[in-house]
Amino acid sequence: MSDDWYGSRAKIGLVYIASSWVAEPEFYKAAPPGVTIHTTRVFLKDVTVKSLREVGRRAVEAAGLLAQAHMSVIILACTSGTFIRGIDYDREIAVRMTKAAAGIPCSTTSAAVLQAIQALGVRKIAVGTPYPDEISRLAGQFIESQGYVVTKLYGLGLTDDVAINNVTLNEVYQLARSVDSPDSEAVFLACTGLRSFGVIEALEKDLGKPVFSSNLATFWHALRLAGVGDKIAGFGRLLQA
Repeated sequence: MSDDWYGSRAKIGLVYIASSWVAEPEFYKAAPPGVTIHTTRVFLKDVTVKSLREVGRRAVEAAGLLAQAHMSVIILACTSGTFIRGIDYDREIAVRMTKAAAGIPCSTTSAAVLQAIQALGVRKIAVGTPYPDEISRLAGQFIESQGYVVTKLYGLGLTDDVAINNVTLNEVYQLARSVDSPDSEAVFLACTGLRSFGVIEALEKDLGKPVFSSNLATFWHALRLAGVGDKIAGFGRLLQA
């Protein structure tokens, strides 16, 4: 008998967009024994600055709900939900979530992305997103505000979250290839609604550099915050950092 199915090592709580479904299957695909994923959702009308401004406020309440199930860590799994208002707002939301969760460690995907960049030891990053231009630019500004260089930035122009979740792995692969540049040291694929786990290894092999995504960074960050240090093969360099 084993209690591994029930989070014997760590229970990761996700605050996720109601119309998204990509993160959970990706996380479960890579989760080591004893780690479970538990989600509550928040409403997002569309992928616009106006709508995204509501995500942080809703995430605070959602963190309080997840805390009742005694999570090990809680993550707001929506990259643009915090980066659109900058690093100070991102940190503020994490603090407010932690307070609502009675002290359970809380963080955000935007914070996870910055931690991932640091762990990979890179400075020059190519960024591909599914977002419209305005939000893509804010993603680039968020990364550059922390001293990194965005070598190239391109977005697919999508404002419907369901459409983002429906972007195929082949299309994600092509996005990463198109945004890569000779001077970039890594490629980052933004948005937790964008599929990625199934192409990361192929992209790293073909591009010869680290490739990571919002979901990959979120999952890695959550594991480390929960005290799980396993190095997981099959999903690129970050999960082995």
